[in-house]
Parts: sequence; structure tokens; C-alpha cells
Amino acid sequence: MTGPASRALVPQPPVRKEPWHQRLVRTLLYGRNVDRAAKARARVGLAMIAFAAVYAIIGGRLVMFALGADGPSARRAAQQDAIATARPDIVDRNGEVLATDVKTPSLFAEPRRLIDKDEAIELLTATLPDLDNAEVRDRLSSRKGFVWLKREISPQQQLDIHKLGLPGVGFLRENKRVYPTGNEVAHLIGLVNIDNQGIAGMEKWLDNQGLADLHRAGFATDRLQRPIELSVDLRVEHALRDELLKAKDKFHAKAASGLVANVNTGEIIAMVSLPDFDPNSPKEAHDPDRINRLTTGVYEMGSTFKAFTLAMALDTGKYGLDSMWDARGPLHYGKFAIHDDEPKGRFLSMKEVFTFSSNVGAARIALSQGVEAHKAFLRKMGQLDRLRTELPESASPIVPRHWGDLNTITISFGHGIAVAPLQAVMGVSALANGGLLIPPTFMKRSEEEARAIAKRVIKPETSEKMRYLMRLNAEIGTAHHADVKGYYIGGKTGTAEKVINGRYAKKKVLTAFTAIIPADKPRYQLLIMLDEPQPLKETYGFITSGWNAVPTAGNVISRIGPLLGIEPRFDLPPSDRQILAASRLTQ
Repeated sequence: MTGPASRALVPQPPVRKEPWHQRLVRTLLYGRNVDRAAKARARVGLAMIAFAAVYAIIGGRLVMFALGADGPSARRAAQQDAIATARPDIVDRNGEVLATDVKTPSLFAEPRRLIDKDEAIELLTATLPDLDNAEVRDRLSSRKGFVWLKREISPQQQLDIHKLGLPGVGFLRENKRVYPTGNEVAHLIGLVNIDNQGIAGMEKWLDNQGLADLHRAGFATDRLQRPIELSVDLRVEHALRDELLKAKDKFHAKAASGLVANVNTGEIIAMVSLPDFDPNSPKEAHDPDRINRLTTGVYEMGSTFKAFTLAMALDTGKYGLDSMWDARGPLHYGKFAIHDDEPKGRFLSMKEVFTFSSNVGAARIALSQGVEAHKAFLRKMGQLDRLRTELPESASPIVPRHWGDLNTITISFGHGIAVAPLQAVMGVSALANGGLLIPPTFMKRSEEEARAIAKRVIKPETSEKMRYLMRLNAEIGTAHHADVKGYYIGGKTGTAEKVINGRYAKKKVLTAFTAIIPADKPRYQLLIMLDEPQPLKETYGFITSGWNAVPTAGNVISRIGPLLGIEPRFDLPPSDRQILAASRLTQ
């Protein structure tokens, strides 16, 4: 049977009723009586909007990368190569800038992004002729994500390379250290390497104080605002350097150096060592002849050491300024004979031993104390151990391995022991400031801070006697050429023959003069040193300190006295009334 009747007899599947929870969700999401076609069109439109937004974001980021590629490159460079990070300014005691950072572009490449390496190499080397073709090819052929091509390029070079439009080549603005004062404070400031890391002087000290750790941790990526304030006075530094340059040229000296220190605080006000270098041109700094002779070099300081010898004897209380010493002839010890440059042929008082700079008298004074006492006193004065300051460059003194009577004899007048000039200055300052040994510093320090770390090494009355002897030496002794009127200078000269091929050479000497300003109420000490000065007609053929280092010191004092705020005082009485009468000394 066919037809509608037969179809009606066929059983139909039951209509499945939608579960209530699905119906509820559909109603909440789409509402009732929703047109499914409209819903589909809405979904397609939403998808199109989403894709458009994604592509817009990607496009925007690509534009940002094109306009400022330094950001991500800097992060990649920080992970793989050193970047010249920021350093604080270094200023003198008056706020004058000695070292600062400037921003400069550097050229880098990302080898993985380069499309045509050969083209890039050809264009870059044509634009920057000083680039090494083989080195550039080697770097661009690496698999690194970041390589330096040239550090510190000029703005014009940056513009020329930018016009090339090379993908994978960009610029990173780095910090470059510059030194506005050039050579003026070169040995004190030191210098940095291409990554702005300190490698000498106060720059290296700064890294050792934690700046290097900040760099490695990524916390020193921009200028550090708080400057480092030093004790040096740029005005005094300039005057000292200028006079030393003149003296070096005038006396045809191999080298010249000088130092100004505050005897009451240990602050170094000026320090010059010639020949020096320009820290803006680091290649000069590697010349071995341009070392800092005041801290890195060690020298026999000659008769300036007699000040320690006499202070040692006076401090015992057994001897006074009028104690007599046999200087009638040379002092013989075995096959050696000690002579005076200008022998008097008679007994000399303690005052005359110092004023006439008698080697024989100094030797007898040292022998009277004994070898062990002599060693102990020099160690107490800081002359036998390596001097540590903020400057990393320092040298250990050269002392006799087996110290006997002969060593004590020669060391009494500054031969047979070599020290850094800065540590000799430290010791002489203690002789002048009342007997306090104060470690020198290149940072600002108050007198209260200095006294807190000072160590008493001689009695105050011994210091008064030493100031008297130094002033007497400027009045009638070997230092009279440095007696600038109004400044009441005291000091001690020294001339040391240099050791050439194991022998002392009489014609090659190191001359030195240490001055105390003023002698009755000391504030500053000046050290002048000339290496191998030559005789002149005006020096009558002499090459000793009194003819070159002393007049140089006089020129320096006349210039720096006003800068240091030392008011000239005229018509002051002689040292025996100005210094001794003011103290309660019995002679």
C-alpha cells in the first residue's frame, strides 16, 4: 500500500527536547528570537576588527622600532656587550668640573637582521674609512644578535650612515667621559676605558667604591647626579704646573713634580708630575715616562731625610738644639768615608748640622740612637711601609734587607732608602703640625676629622724645634732663595745622586725642596722635585737643590700664597724670637 496513508503508517522519530540548562545559556547569551544569519555576520565583523587591531599594533611597533632602534638594541647589548654607563661628575674643592659625562652615538649591527652582508660591509667601510674591512666582515658574519662596529662616532658620521638605510645597523647613545681641564690634573683624576670604566687614578677608585657593581647590576644607566668632591684646588694646581713646566724647560730637567698638602688635615691641594698626559687621549697614558712620580715612583730623597734624623734625636729629650757633633773631618766606616759638601772642619751644633746640611753630623746623630731605634722611628713616621691612599697607584718603599750601622749612616742623610715622595710629605707634615701623623687624602676633610684618625709620633715641643730649624734654614741656610717676603717660609733642601749601573753618578741628581708655609703657624707644605737638572751660567755650574728646586718653590709660593688665603706678614722677627720665644723651650 502506497500513498499518504502508507506514509502515515511509518513511525517518525521523536522530537528531542532541548535541555533546560542549554536553553538558559542560549537565552542569556543571544536573547529570544535571535536571527542566526545576523548573528553570523556579527561574528565575522568582530573577527575582522580583532585582526585589524592586531595588525595595527604590529605595524605601530615596527614604526617605533624604525624610529628608535636604540631601546631593544640597548637591552640586547647589555646582555652581550659592555655599554659605557654613567659616572658621576668629579669636581675640585670649589666645584670646578674636572671630569664629566657627555652623550655620544656608537655604531652597532645585528648580524641576524642583515639582508646583504657584502653590501653592508662595502657601504660602511666607504662611509667610515678607518673601519677595518676584515674585522667588520668577521663581526657581521658572526651569529651574535649584537656586535659593536665603532664606538663614539661623530654626529655627521651618524647622519651619513643613517642615510644608507641598512637594516640591522643602528646607533646607541653611550656615555663618554671627558676631561675639561685636560692635562691639569691628569695623574690625580686618571682615566677610563672605552666602556667608561675607571682604569687609573680617582676614576679607578670610584669604581672600587661600588660604581662598578652598580654598572654590572644595570643601575647606572644614566647620569648619577651627586658629584664627587675632591680636595684639590684647580687654581693652585694650574699655578704649580705652570711653574714646574717653566723650571723643567729652564733647567733642562728630565722630569719635574710637585705637591701642595694641608699639614693639618692631610688634604692634597695640588699634585703635578711632568711629563703628564691628556686623559682625553688615553694612548699617552701608557707611556712609561709619564708615570705619577709622587705616588708610583720611589726615590732617595736626599738631605730632606735629615729632618727625620734630627727629630728622632730631639724627641728623646737627651739632645737639644745646641748639642754638638763632631764634623771636623769625614766619617770613616770600613772602606767607606762620609763627606760634607761644604765641610766646616769643626764641631757643629744641632742647628748647624741642619742649616749647613752636614752629612757627617746627621750620620753621627743617627748612630747615637742605634740601628733599631732608627728603624723604629722611621717606621713610626710612615716611611718603611707602603702608603695607601685613594689612588690605586702606589709603590712600596725600598729598604735595606739587612739593616746595619752603614745603612743607618747613609739613610740619616737620605741615601740607601727610597720612598714615594707623598709618604715623605706625610712624615714632614707631622714634624711641622705639632707631631700628628695624618694619612694623606684626595678627598675633602676637616681638621676635626683629621685629628680623629691622626697618630701622635713626636712631642709638640719637638715639632716646635723642627719648625725653628726649617725657618732658620730659609733665613741663613740652603733654602734662602725660597724666602718669599711676607710668607715666613721654612724648609729643607735635598740633593740625591742617582744610581746608574749600580754606582752613584755625581752629575745626575734628583733635587728636592720641601717648604712649610708659614713656619711659625704651619698650614701648608710644598714639595718641589727636579730630575736631572742641568747646570746653568746663572747657577755657576751647580746642580744642587738650592740652585734649582728652591727658587722654583719660591716662584710657586708667590703665586699660590694668595690663592690659599695666606695673608702676607712683613717685618716679622727672626726665627729665634718668632718661634722659639713663643714656645717654652730651653736651649
